[in-house]
Amino acid sequence: MPINLTRRPRLALGCALVFAALLTRPVSAQVPGQIPGFPPGVRPTPEQVRDILQSRPELVQQLRERLQASGLTPDQVHARLRAEGYPEDLLDPYLPGADTTRSFTPAPNTLDAVRSLGVVSTAGIDSLLRLDSTRVVSDSARRVVDSILAARVDSLRLDSLSDTLAARRGLKLFGYEVFRHYTTAFEPVQVGPVDENYRLGPGDVLVLIVTGDVERSETLEVTREGFVVISQVGQVYVANLTLKQLEDVLYTRLGRVYSGVRRGPNARTKFYVTVSRLRNIEVYVTGDVLRAGAYQISASGTVLTALYQAGGPTQAGSFRRIDVRRGPTLVDSVDIYDYLLRGINHSDVRLQSGDVIFVPPRGGLVKVTGRVLRPAIYEITPNETLRDAIAAAGGYEPNAIQGRVQIHRVLPPAARGPGGRDRVVIDVTDQQVASGVAPAFPLVPGDSITVFAAAAPLRDFVSVRGDVYVQGRVGYTEGMKLSEAIRLAGGPKPDVYLDRILISRIRSDSSKVQLRSGFTDSTGTIADDIVLEREDDIQVFSRAAFRTEPYVSVVGAVRRSGRVPYREGMTLRDLVLIAGGLTEDASLDHAEIARLPTARPTGALAQTVRVPLDSSYLFGRGGGAPGAPAAGRDPAAPPLEPYDNVLIPRQPGWALQRLVYVTGEVKYPGRYALTSKTERLADVIARAGGLTDEAYAGGVAFFRRADPSFPAPPRAPVEASERVQPLPPGFKERVGIDLPQVLKNADDRDNLILAAGDSIDVPEYDPIVTVAGAVNAPGPVAYAPGKNLDWYVDAAGGYAPTGDRDRVYVTQPDGKKGTVKRRFLLSDTQPKPGPGASIYVPAKAGGSKSGNAAAVLGVVASLIASLTTIVVVLRR
Repeated sequence: MPINLTRRPRLALGCALVFAALLTRPVSAQVPGQIPGFPPGVRPTPEQVRDILQSRPELVQQLRERLQASGLTPDQVHARLRAEGYPEDLLDPYLPGADTTRSFTPAPNTLDAVRSLGVVSTAGIDSLLRLDSTRVVSDSARRVVDSILAARVDSLRLDSLSDTLAARRGLKLFGYEVFRHYTTAFEPVQVGPVDENYRLGPGDVLVLIVTGDVERSETLEVTREGFVVISQVGQVYVANLTLKQLEDVLYTRLGRVYSGVRRGPNARTKFYVTVSRLRNIEVYVTGDVLRAGAYQISASGTVLTALYQAGGPTQAGSFRRIDVRRGPTLVDSVDIYDYLLRGINHSDVRLQSGDVIFVPPRGGLVKVTGRVLRPAIYEITPNETLRDAIAAAGGYEPNAIQGRVQIHRVLPPAARGPGGRDRVVIDVTDQQVASGVAPAFPLVPGDSITVFAAAAPLRDFVSVRGDVYVQGRVGYTEGMKLSEAIRLAGGPKPDVYLDRILISRIRSDSSKVQLRSGFTDSTGTIADDIVLEREDDIQVFSRAAFRTEPYVSVVGAVRRSGRVPYREGMTLRDLVLIAGGLTEDASLDHAEIARLPTARPTGALAQTVRVPLDSSYLFGRGGGAPGAPAAGRDPAAPPLEPYDNVLIPRQPGWALQRLVYVTGEVKYPGRYALTSKTERLADVIARAGGLTDEAYAGGVAFFRRADPSFPAPPRAPVEASERVQPLPPGFKERVGIDLPQVLKNADDRDNLILAAGDSIDVPEYDPIVTVAGAVNAPGPVAYAPGKNLDWYVDAAGGYAPTGDRDRVYVTQPDGKKGTVKRRFLLSDTQPKPGPGASIYVPAKAGGSKSGNAAAVLGVVASLIASLTTIVVVLRR
């Protein structure tokens, strides 16, 4: 039975970790030279090599990088391939500049061709085929674990989850994530310069160049026995020699063959020896690292190279002491903080094959938080102090209080007093802190260091607001006067209120006092130049602030009616322009201006003035009518006064066409404009050509807009058949009408006077009655002439237990509604649905009626029982 791991997060996390552990076993478990998936000593065929390349995209990437690092140009690669008998374009997909987004099929002899170029040795090919299995599986396993973390599994703590867990705690262990971002830059590098202290070993390839009396070059590969074979010289033992020592040996051996080889500038023959390709060595990384195991690195690699491949120390591992052991001997110890903090790599020891890099458990940790550049958790050595911790954190931020550092410390067991005195708070206020350098205060593992921020409130300012050019805070200096603060704020504006400047001041007890001054003139000269204090609030007033802004109003046949700020000299024509011009229904006979009366007799509110209009006010028609007045003079436009109300009347009886929609089974459906305000339903049906033979007049759907002021929705273009769908019921309400009777008698009350937006839809005949609501089998029922409402409900399975028989109603095809009337003694009155009608049975309201019915039945039952008892007694 499959287990749903998403419902059991602890089990899922455990499975993921076991899976990751199985797949991330170190490569050292393999037999040296063995290729994964092949028995020891068995090498893959060319076809198998092609399959490996196709299934290992990381191997293809490594081939590209090694070809690029070789320094060979594409032309040189082509020439060598031709000389070795391979197609010259065999390695083009791996050369720099190749399209890496396109897929290709590797050739079976690809690796042989790369080996022939001298870029990758036989051992290198083996290492490539084993390459990266640890990293690829580790990344996939980490993705599994990260997905499980999303389920908030917080109870388990694992090194593989440390990044996420540290982020949740707020601070990360410094340097931990540096080694987690693995790149191919730390794969074994087989080319590149080495210094004269590089020690040679089996697998290295040398190039010897002799110039002078003899011109020759020779490639020398160090054999497994540690020899190189030089033409005319013989075997030379070079294993474990440095390049400097090899040079001394070659002076002796070459001098025996070439007489011109000697030291000094007068030598007739000179030689140069360099390393053209480096060997790989195998080192062991163990201790508290993320992926302990054996790793192949370049012979020029360092401790950092091995640590990057091993994923770096775990959270339990030390960053301050990484030991390099060669057999029982401690060769060197490396402090990674020198590399992380200062970019210095003090490890100048050349690693050798078989070296062990050991990461011991970490030392004490301290936490540095607050206003430092790099808050984190740092590992300290026994002799390090507060100064070292602050320096490791990048130093103080500009807004830090450098005169005070607080340390929360857990006391050692011997120093803990009774009553739970286990923790103390230490404030370090040494004078050295104020100079920007933390003191050499000793630290204890577990210390939490906090650097505080400077206080947020500003000091040494005064505020200037109001009628000045630059409002806000200005810097305060001792003895500053009011005139200087206003000058720094840009000075007063021309409409400044001269009589008063208010200054609000806060006393030492937080109470406020009001001071005042004023201007002698608008240039900003102060009448009483008060000496200011810190945080004084200065307010300069404007004369406009004490004036009511006058306005004029325009209503009627304009595009934007409403109030407009009044400006001296404003005319009627100006106001119409500001209002967007006149609308199409504007009357050009006159405009009425309602103006405040100059004298106010009892009951007088306004006096009206009628002013003539003309066609020059129609600005929107052709840019103005002929004869429009020139700019600057407009005798026909009367000037306005404050608070005038201008009415532009509309033309009597002017209105746009009133459209109604006739759709369905009429001869000419479409949108029809009403010819008069009294046109009726029968008139429009007649204009539409009357009904078709398929029309069902009894099912007419007549809709009228519920709110005449509510805008109609945009309509789709009329189709070729001129059928226009009726407006949605959400915008219209249906009105029940008897269209057959209307067509017979024009005086019938259902022959309604039409209004704009009315919609008339005449359907085809529909022989179906729909039953919905609380019935056992809701759905369509075939129309049966003369049958009542209960008959159709029975045809739909009858009433459901929750159905309310007393409130069932029917909507007839013409929109009229009817309901059943239940009577106690007389027969029920039921409507008879027509074809196309719909019946709806509502549910009982909250079960109250069923509860009441049960109570009534209980009373009746008790009465019957009582009557039965009385009858039995009387019979005795």
